[in-house]
Amino acid sequence: MVARVRRHARVLILPALLFVATAGVGTYALLTLPEMWQRLAVAGGWVLVVLLGCLLPFLAWLTRRTTITTRRIILRSGVFSRVRRELLHSRGYDVVVRRSWMQSAFGSGDVRINTGHEHPFVIRDVPSPFQLQSALHELMEEAHTLVADRRRAEHSTADGDTVVWGGR
Repeated sequence: MVARVRRHARVLILPALLFVATAGVGTYALLTLPEMWQRLAVAGGWVLVVLLGCLLPFLAWLTRRTTITTRRIILRSGVFSRVRRELLHSRGYDVVVRRSWMQSAFGSGDVRINTGHEHPFVIRDVPSPFQLQSALHELMEEAHTLVADRRRAEHSTADGDTVVWGGR
């Protein structure tokens, strides 16, 4: 394993602010409302907002992970249904980094891997994307030399050439 990457934690700022705001508003409403049914309605709304607005985005961030090994790139995602996509370095690809102004301010960016298929492999909002891009270029180059060496070895034995080691 070379690296394990997640989206930039910046995406959790709004759910954290929402959690703090709903905790404050919910506590104030629970202490000031006179009727029990009103308190239960506020508590139910608070639970719903926390589950959908805070916990679900955190779980989505936590379960989306990209693992880069010496042989392949593995993208895992999904909260309720898991999706796993793999891309071998030996296939060859084009790596492009795209950055919005917000991503540039936080030092992150999207790494888009074009494989020649319909859907590109996109690693979204990665911290230090240019470092990841150079690492992917190095891994792809190493994989190509290994595959080329293996093909040359298979080709030489297929031609009937015999290599004798330690022969007299």
